[in-house]
Amino acid sequence: MSKNHKNILFLFTILLFQTPFVFSQAMTDIGGLMKNSKVRAAFEYIERIESETVEEQIKIAEIPAPTFEEKERGAYFQKRFAELGLKNVRTDAAGNVIGERPGTGGDGAPTLVLAAHLDTVFARDTPLKTVRTGTLIKVPGIGDDARGLALLLAIARTLEAQKIETEGNLIFVANVGEEGLGDLKGVRHLFGEELKGRVTHFISLDGTGLGVTTGAVGSRRYRATFSGRGGHSYSAFGMANPIHAVGRLIAKIADFQTPAEPKTTFNVGVIRGGTSVNSIAAEASFDIDMRSVDPEELKKLDAKFKEAAGQALKEENARWNDEGRIALDLKLIGDRPTGRQSQDLPIIKLAAEVNKFMNIENRFGFASTDANLPISLGIPAITVEGGGTGRFAHSVEEEWDSRDSHVGSQRALLIVLGVVGVDK
Repeated sequence: MSKNHKNILFLFTILLFQTPFVFSQAMTDIGGLMKNSKVRAAFEYIERIESETVEEQIKIAEIPAPTFEEKERGAYFQKRFAELGLKNVRTDAAGNVIGERPGTGGDGAPTLVLAAHLDTVFARDTPLKTVRTGTLIKVPGIGDDARGLALLLAIARTLEAQKIETEGNLIFVANVGEEGLGDLKGVRHLFGEELKGRVTHFISLDGTGLGVTTGAVGSRRYRATFSGRGGHSYSAFGMANPIHAVGRLIAKIADFQTPAEPKTTFNVGVIRGGTSVNSIAAEASFDIDMRSVDPEELKKLDAKFKEAAGQALKEENARWNDEGRIALDLKLIGDRPTGRQSQDLPIIKLAAEVNKFMNIENRFGFASTDANLPISLGIPAITVEGGGTGRFAHSVEEEWDSRDSHVGSQRALLIVLGVVGVDK
């Protein structure tokens, strides 16, 4: 154990009880948690197995799992959950892989979902060959979210190896559909159907570093499609052009002004259209992502976009005197809720206390993660980064440095045990 962590032996337990949407802090016992010999052993054990956790992280990253195509990686987790002694291991209708570890606390005990997302932003044919240089590991998805998935397994392994019984119930979930057009498909199904009414707390393990997400960045995503008759670029010249209309609209978007605080952003990420250089396209489209930590700012940006879209359509048709008139379709392809939580929320205070006793600087903030959904429902939720140092996420150049990554593993373990408590 490193010198910086010796004080952790006098850490605490925070046992949180709640029913969905309403909860209270039942007990705060600084030092209580780490006085339990099994917890101390678990804290040391999860550091001891870190090299094996990293090897499994690489194995996970090398299993392709584009959004909507997570089945192969999900099968790996169904097998591993069973091997680690989780109960009622299953894959639900959405594709989430679930394993349960019931607590001893009965009906009043908390039920924590500990989740990490299976999917990546990379196409199935993306090369997933790992390159290692010392502690630096390069392979797409190694941090987002192979790191969180590896921690999910490491925590389950540690609890089983150290025979720790928790008072609260733990539900381990490798969920689908976090990235992009997945639009939180997995967690929507969890809270809407599979685990509806059961969950009192939620922790997502996502990303690298030692930050904690305590608030939800909401987003609205649209596919804007302009369509018309199309024709030959010379003989049919003089008609409205869907690609030109796309250009008009993107130019308007590029000039949008949004506040720096609350941070509000926009991005056109994908453009489609056309069949050849000498054809007037019959259809052209693009996808736009708009985000804000504030629901009112997001609403205003959404309205501004729709107004600009109508103007671009009108201008393109008017430019050609309504010859070959084109039409516009705006399709909502993503709608992630935003939400804030009090910094006095026990689960957030718990994360801060773990940071304090592990000499980790608090880096709390807003992001768009699986925690968005429970936060929007009033269920206490945070996203915990998994340690190590990552760069170039969502890029085929993604890399992760495993130096001191065990700190992330230990911290995640303690936060989990702080929520569910340990049976003496």
